[in-house]
Amino acid sequence: MISDRVSGTLVIRTALPAEAESVAALHARARATYYPDGVPEDGRDWLAAWRGVIERPDAHVLCVVESGRIVAIASFRVPEGGSPDTVTLFQFHVEPERWRSGLGTVLHAACVEQWRADGRRAAVLDVHVDNERAQGFYVRQGWVAEPGDGGHHLGMRLVVAGE
Repeated sequence: MISDRVSGTLVIRTALPAEAESVAALHARARATYYPDGVPEDGRDWLAAWRGVIERPDAHVLCVVESGRIVAIASFRVPEGGSPDTVTLFQFHVEPERWRSGLGTVLHAACVEQWRADGRRAAVLDVHVDNERAQGFYVRQGWVAEPGDGGHHLGMRLVVAGE
């Protein structure tokens, strides 16, 4: 894992198991913004899911901490059976009250730094088709939309290194 870094008043580092509740709460707040009729009940225990991914040895959960509070998170790994050259960005969230403040850009840069350090050549993600704000962010970071299948998510791809 790349070392913790300080950028002004921000610290970017790996999330700790004891922070799973804060991570899950931030995820819930961010996710609620792109469901105009409310977040659909999916029956998933998100706290347990975040605990599991934070503790998972082959996964990374980076967080941006400001004044002792987690304000942005990113979760990624190479999925089972996936190409070792390609990492999947599973979750990427910024505290909604902090959108357009540069936190996402700083966190994204840290993710790319880690992917390069890990020897990944590409990254992929799925973003909700109605989440135009997030899609715009990813495009500004260099991601390209893949052909859609008409579902609820749009696949995107980023060339990380020399592909």
